[in-house]
Amino acid sequence: MWQSLGLTVVVIVATLLCVLLFMLFGWYVVWQLFLSKFKFLRELVGDTSPQQADAELPRSGAERPPTPRHRAKAPRQRIVSPQDAS
Repeated sequence: MWQSLGLTVVVIVATLLCVLLFMLFGWYVVWQLFLSKFKFLRELVGDTSPQQADAELPRSGAERPPTPRHRAKAPRQRIVSPQDAS
């Protein structure tokens, strides 16, 4: 009787331990591959170590301005017809 009860407790504790270890390992992998790239999440966790993107800043005194992804559009001008002008 006591053996089967002890074995049941051991199985339940071992199962919970395996699930916890699996969750911690999964969180670590997801953190390393994806979540650590976001500065906001690093600040929430308190990680102050510089990331690879932060370390690749230009080392020269003159920094390059950020390049725009899209061409800047000229402001729109309203075309006034001769009838509206008078």
